[in-house]
Amino acid sequence: MKTVIPHDGMVIEEDTRLEKGTYFLPQGITVARPNVVLDGNGALLVGRDRQGVGVQLRGVEGVTLRNLNLAEYCHGLRAEDCRGLLLEANRIRATHELEPDTVFLDIWKPAEEAYGGAILLVRVQESRIVRNDLQHQQNGLLTYHCRHLEVQANQAHYSSGFGFHLFGTSDSVFEDNGADYCCRFEPREGGLHFGHVGADAAGFLAVMGSSRNVFRRNTARLGGDGFFLAGLSPNLEKQGCDDNLFEENDASLSPNIAFEATFCRGNVFRKNFADRGNYGFWLGFSWDTTIEGNRIVLNRMAGLGVENAHHMRVRGNTFQGNGHGLLLWSTYHPDFARLYPESLTSYDWQIESNTLIHNDKAIRIAAFQDHGIRPLSREIPQDLPLPHDHRIVGNHIQDNRLGLELFQVRDTLIQGNILKANVEADLRESDTVGTVFRNNLGARGGYL
Repeated sequence: MKTVIPHDGMVIEEDTRLEKGTYFLPQGITVARPNVVLDGNGALLVGRDRQGVGVQLRGVEGVTLRNLNLAEYCHGLRAEDCRGLLLEANRIRATHELEPDTVFLDIWKPAEEAYGGAILLVRVQESRIVRNDLQHQQNGLLTYHCRHLEVQANQAHYSSGFGFHLFGTSDSVFEDNGADYCCRFEPREGGLHFGHVGADAAGFLAVMGSSRNVFRRNTARLGGDGFFLAGLSPNLEKQGCDDNLFEENDASLSPNIAFEATFCRGNVFRKNFADRGNYGFWLGFSWDTTIEGNRIVLNRMAGLGVENAHHMRVRGNTFQGNGHGLLLWSTYHPDFARLYPESLTSYDWQIESNTLIHNDKAIRIAAFQDHGIRPLSREIPQDLPLPHDHRIVGNHIQDNRLGLELFQVRDTLIQGNILKANVEADLRESDTVGTVFRNNLGARGGYL
């Protein structure tokens, strides 16, 4: 491998090591041949005015980029239509960034309008992104229509947009990455302290059909959202982010939501931390979803807040010190009713073997609500179904202000739970039909 002094606009066609030093290269470097290794050797490449690309690839296979330092470009590394890449141990800083504390982000920007960021991948397949330092800019890793990526042990903390971004990216693995403090503020009329904390910034963002991915042992703490999956496009096209696995991640301390997945199917959330936010989980209009073995504590509004979801399994979680442990409700939006006629209400929930202690309300299920806590103000069709078929079985529900609250629901099974020391009541019902309450262990050790 030869060692060279890089020059502006350089085209690399063979294995190359850069001479150590700092170089002003506003036109960057292009790697134009397959199976080339470019070793930055710690050299720092500097762009102009956060425009252009530091190192770019197009239509090549088997390229390795490692040990590069890049700053002051729009995108540090950009690869399109590539396969078999290895991006390893690169350090990228100061890419193009929107002014802080200005706008609400557009999570659906297409590739040709992508925000600035450390690494931009477009239609890249079977590639590894490993141990890169992508901190302190708007976005760490942006991926568009990629497949079979292995994204491991990268750091994208302190992003004002997205630490890790998936737009139609599927069948990939994201493990042991860090994306803490990915947040921003959008000011609104009223002065310094009026606005939205978060503004759709997130540690991990997945949109436009990003499916069958694995997210394991990542951190996304103190982000606008921790993990944010949106399964509906802004023009109301179905683009579900489905069949993803979230396991052993920590998305705590969000001002909004630790794990959000709306209009999505088949996702599994297992053994995650979702603590000290506004909501631990928000899974509205989703279905066939599993929430299992998670720690969900001290969230202001709810540990799990969900409207109009069905075929949901909530097993073996700990809900402690939340405003609501589980807050389930039905709402009505004409557009959503047209697109998802199977999701007109909340139904077919299996809520079993969870621990719910020291919440204000352990479980609330209610019809025709706004955010689950107040009546809808809009007109509701007369034939809209009530929430139904919620099975609450084998849970430990103790020391909450209120154990179970049911409002305008039908066919609820409450069986085999420990229900004791809930301050106001173990069960409060209003306008319910067909509730079955049996074999629950009460405060005095007797079964109710």
